[in-house]
Amino acid sequence: MPSIVKILRVAADPTRLRILLLLKGEELSVAELQEILSMGQSTISTHLSQLKQAGLVEDRRTGKNNLYRLTNPDTQGANTVLTGLLAEAEQEIPESVSDQAARRRVLRKRQDKMRAFFDSVAGRLGRNYVPGKSWKSLAEALLRLLPALTIADLGAGEGSFALLLSQRAVRVIAVDSSAKMIEVGREEARRNNVANVDFRLGDMEELPIADREVDLVFFSQSLHHALHPARALEEAARILVPGGRVVILDLARHRFEEARDLYADEWLGFTEAELEAMLQKAGFISIEATIVDKESEPLQFQTLLAVATKLQ
Repeated sequence: MPSIVKILRVAADPTRLRILLLLKGEELSVAELQEILSMGQSTISTHLSQLKQAGLVEDRRTGKNNLYRLTNPDTQGANTVLTGLLAEAEQEIPESVSDQAARRRVLRKRQDKMRAFFDSVAGRLGRNYVPGKSWKSLAEALLRLLPALTIADLGAGEGSFALLLSQRAVRVIAVDSSAKMIEVGREEARRNNVANVDFRLGDMEELPIADREVDLVFFSQSLHHALHPARALEEAARILVPGGRVVILDLARHRFEEARDLYADEWLGFTEAELEAMLQKAGFISIEATIVDKESEPLQFQTLLAVATKLQ
């Protein structure tokens, strides 16, 4: 637990203050901090080690990297001191503005890497194996649909699910961050004479959809690609009408680390408790989360289905 004395001692170094400011709003790896601060790995690692020992940062393993984030002091006094210190540092450290700009560039690169993967497989993704994407799990979700709805398919990819939903929906808004995926989806809709699917280029965390525009939101094996899943669920709540529903089909938590490189996965699935907590925080009620499928292949990926209703 960080004490006030530890906070003041560790934060006396300007570089460590810059690191704390960067980690205040985002998890970052050592390599990303190197790029932002233009410092060597050993220097960054040393500072992080000291911050970690002081209880000001913590890390989590993700693939080959550790992501570091700011911790919240348990005591009110320490929390007040740290908050005030960072607020002052933001104003007084001359590199603060450029650091934040560099952080945004680094995060864009992280997202661009994911988009590049999906651009590279556009038009052939359905012919390759994608863990957790089974017709059984999709059927489980379809059973919960009501007729005559305006539906948002978020992280729609090539639009195969959106085209399926279009058979019973008033309108489907299919959103994906890959321009090539959107292009393939639109072409497929034209080929099949489907006129009620609106393909839109955009990010799950900043949706090109108006407030209260849809009745139902679907995340079909897409939420684990979001940099910030909780923000994506908050956006889902924003675009839903009061009483509208969100349906999430995703991988249950697993340990197949290679999925990060093979499928551009940002998260290795979720637990039922994690999804329930994020949905509740985003303003949803009547939350149900359950495992609906388990693959027979050796890795035995499981599919998690969560359904919730937006608070009136």
